[in-house]
Amino acid sequence: MKHRTLALAGLMQGLRLAQATARNGSADDADLGASLASVFRIDADSVEAVYGSARLMRTGLDTLIGQLQGGAARDGAISKMAVTVLHVERQLHARADLMAALQEGIVDAGRQREHFGATHSTVIARLGDIYANSVSRLSTRVLVQGNPAQLQQEQVVAQIRACLLASLRSAVLWRQLRGSYWDLLLRRRAMLDAARRWLDT
Repeated sequence: MKHRTLALAGLMQGLRLAQATARNGSADDADLGASLASVFRIDADSVEAVYGSARLMRTGLDTLIGQLQGGAARDGAISKMAVTVLHVERQLHARADLMAALQEGIVDAGRQREHFGATHSTVIARLGDIYANSVSRLSTRVLVQGNPAQLQQEQVVAQIRACLLASLRSAVLWRQLRGSYWDLLLRRRAMLDAARRWLDT
């Protein structure tokens, strides 16, 4: 449960960043760098290594705790997006052609990331293109609500898609760790305790 919880926090952090970008046109640079870097760590040695460190997922852990606690701390839009991302990941997993295109694109973008860094506009634009040419071809779409003026800007849309790709990468990890919808329904207390322990590390 501990590792599944961190993967779910990674998913939440990507969604929080996508939401902030859609509303404000930008997001926290450190959080963004940590989430986008996880996209490229396909063969990491551990769950924590996917994110560099659990400390880099504090925003995601805080968001997850708020969602699990409910009440005023819960963000309905984030919850809806999270369930949709998990559904999209299942659809993507069943499409070998799109998975191949996605993986090929990430490897290619990885070379740009090594040169420019994960948050460079060139890398973000490439990740946005990868998302548009693979994930966006599925029947289910992740809808991110925000400021219409921001959503008309190409670079903002690219960053939203890049953040969603980071969330999707965490959804893949969550499934690989045998995460299921039953965790969300029946193991909320265990996840809440695990998230708090991660914050204390």
